[in-house]
Amino acid sequence: MTMNRAEKEISNPEEIQDIMRQAQICRIAMAQGSMPYLIPLNFVVEGDCLYFHSATKGKKIEILNENNNVCFEMEINAQIIAGETPCAWGMKYASVIGCGRAFFVNDQAEKIKALNLLMEKYAGRGNYTYPENIVQKTMIVGVKIDKLTGKKSQLP
Repeated sequence: MTMNRAEKEISNPEEIQDIMRQAQICRIAMAQGSMPYLIPLNFVVEGDCLYFHSATKGKKIEILNENNNVCFEMEINAQIIAGETPCAWGMKYASVIGCGRAFFVNDQAEKIKALNLLMEKYAGRGNYTYPENIVQKTMIVGVKIDKLTGKKSQLP
């Protein structure tokens, strides 16, 4: 697939990974039949997988059980740039869009590992502990990343 604005494409994989590390919110798009469903969430990337936590029941779990194909988006440094005329307005940003297949993490040790990665991303390193009953009631969803693209605009 060719990017429409090739001059904005990020081709350096390290730069794409850096955006994914810095982004605070990821939007996951799913589809149930012909209806799209999009949610913002906290996330972490480890290797070629993205992880997020969830309740064990709900609309996203229902959808992912039916169709595990997802698309996701995240961005950093978004800033609207005012112009002198309406058509001269623009935006600075760096973003990543990816596609992949969701899976459920059921192994207790793997769930705790993912929870630790999430906590480290948002709270920093620590010695985190989780009550067993909470871990059992928490769903960890992984997304095996199949494709990534990056795009940025650094308007003058």
